[in-house]
Parts: sequence; structure tokens; C-alpha cells
Amino acid sequence: MGSDLEGHDNGVARRTVLMTAGAGIGASLVTNLAQAEGAAPAAAAGAEIWSQEYWADKGGVKLNLWRKRVGAPKPGEKPLPILFLVHGSSNSTRSSYDLTVPGKGEYSLMNVMAREGYDVWTMDHDGYGYSGSSGNSSDIASGVEDLKAAMPVVQKETGLTKMHMYGTSSGGIRAAAFAQAKPEHVDRLILSAFTYKGDGAAEIARRRARIDELRASTRRKRDAAMIRSIFTRDGHAGTTDPAVPEAIIAAEMKFGDQIPTGTYLDMAANLPIVDPKKVLSPVLMLRGIWDGNSTNEDLLDFYTQLPNGDRQFIILPNTAHSPGYGKNRHLLWYAIKNFLAAPATEAV
Repeated sequence: MGSDLEGHDNGVARRTVLMTAGAGIGASLVTNLAQAEGAAPAAAAGAEIWSQEYWADKGGVKLNLWRKRVGAPKPGEKPLPILFLVHGSSNSTRSSYDLTVPGKGEYSLMNVMAREGYDVWTMDHDGYGYSGSSGNSSDIASGVEDLKAAMPVVQKETGLTKMHMYGTSSGGIRAAAFAQAKPEHVDRLILSAFTYKGDGAAEIARRRARIDELRASTRRKRDAAMIRSIFTRDGHAGTTDPAVPEAIIAAEMKFGDQIPTGTYLDMAANLPIVDPKKVLSPVLMLRGIWDGNSTNEDLLDFYTQLPNGDRQFIILPNTAHSPGYGKNRHLLWYAIKNFLAAPATEAV
């Protein structure tokens, strides 16, 4: 992965990280950006992580929020920068971002970023996990409303109204759609395993073949076999330890074998949902080289239309659709950490 400090674009100094297909996350990025001015203070690796759940209300539907940071918040202290994580179509948020895989090392992005000094929040969307269900399909538009409902809770508990956001797969579409609708709440935005138009993507083609089925019901089957298929459908099952889907199955099956259809239908029938010209925040776009939900051409089409010159595009080698679950997840963490810790540009 190369780094290119370009000229000024739209009045903002442009930092574009170019893609790589095989060399890994290159050493050309500065490794100590976490110490840059305005960045989150890194915490000790073994520091104790505090957690708490909260509830938001969306028109009578109770939505579960989950929060992690190093140490409990104290009255009068300076707030930590917020990172809000948005989950995808098939799994609820704690198995997405706070997964424990016995004997296999760290898989919790919440833990990783909490130890980097962030106040990390996430939520189960309408009809997922611990949240209630309105009975709707929990499509992208519904997800944006979920995030709007979460904002007053986050503001009350932290005193902040603006946060970094990260979304993976359809969670990236939710996050980008929220950033488009509510730019005042989004600082830096990370879109992982994103899909723009979906043309030429194998998994999107499979969903388009199921449009009638997806339209017929607000719920779809998500059993153990389907969860395992997430890690084989791109044709590179070796990117993920076999223990990972089993840990997800153990965490998810207590919620039943049915989940909302909305994001699948949106990705099959309603793309594009996000207008890149209306996403004003700095953006990092990440994809695994073998991700079947998108193509380079699809994502670069979105990327080149972003109005903020503060943007990066990264391809993660030896990675498929779910980089946070992969054997090379440390590359994802590295990219996230450096993007969020980038020093502020100087206006000229």
C-alpha cells in the first residue's frame, strides 16, 4: 500500500492511500500517528475495559446499545473520541464487533479500539439481537432511523455530538447513508466491505436472483449453515479460522434462525442508495481482495466522486468479505487506527 500526499483538493489537503493486491499494509504509513495532535490517547494493552448497555427508543421500539472503553467515565473528565460501529445484514452487533473465539486470540474490534483510547459504541438494529422489532424489514432507511435514535443517548452519556463511524458490508451502507443525512454527527467515516452499485459482484448477482423471494417476506432464514456460508461463498475459506463461524453461531442462534430481509433486498434491487457527492466527511474505504460483494471498479467509482479530499482507498490482501473475522484482521485494525489518528490538515 503506497501513500501519496497530493495537492490541495476542494481546499483540503488530500491524503490518498493507494491500493495494493499483495504486498500487505505497507510500511510507508507513519506508525506512530496515534500520538498525533487531536488523536485518541493510546491505553495500556492490558488495561481493564469497562462496558455498559443502554437503550434508545425509535417510535416505541427499544434498541440496544453497547459501549466499551478503558475505565468507567468520570464526572468532569475530558470525553474520549467516539467510534460508533454499525453492523451488517446477517449478524447482530456483539458477534460482529465484540466476538470471543476461545483460544484464538483477539477478535473484538471494540476491545482493540478501546485500548487505543476510543469510547466505542455500537447497537443492534431493529429486529436484530437484543433490540426489539417494529416488524419492518430493517432496510437501510430503517437503519438510518435507528442511528438517529441512538444519537441522543450517546450525546447524553458523552457530551459529544460528533463521532467517527465504521460500518461493514450493509453496515457500511447504513453508516454512509447516515453520514449523508446527518453530516453534523459524523467526523471520520470508514466503509469496510462496502457496495455502491454492485455491478459485476458475484454475491450481489446471487441476491438479485432472489429478489422475488426477498420481497415476499420481511424475514429470511439465517441458520448455522448460512453463517458458515458467509466465509466460503467468496471461494477463499482459508482466510478465516474455522472456529470463527462456530463462535458466531453460538452467539447468534439464541436469537433464532430468522433475521430481517431489508438490507439484502436493498442490495439486490435498490442500489445505489448512497450518493457519494453528498458524503462530506473524510472517508476510508476498505475491501478484501476477494470480496464478492463488490469490485474495485464499483468502489473506485464511489471513491472518486467523494467531495472531501481527505480520503483513502485500501485493498486488504489475503482477505475476503469479512476482514474483521479474518486471519489478517490485524491489517484492518492497522488501517483503522492510522486513519482515525491522522493529524488535522491546515486550512490554506
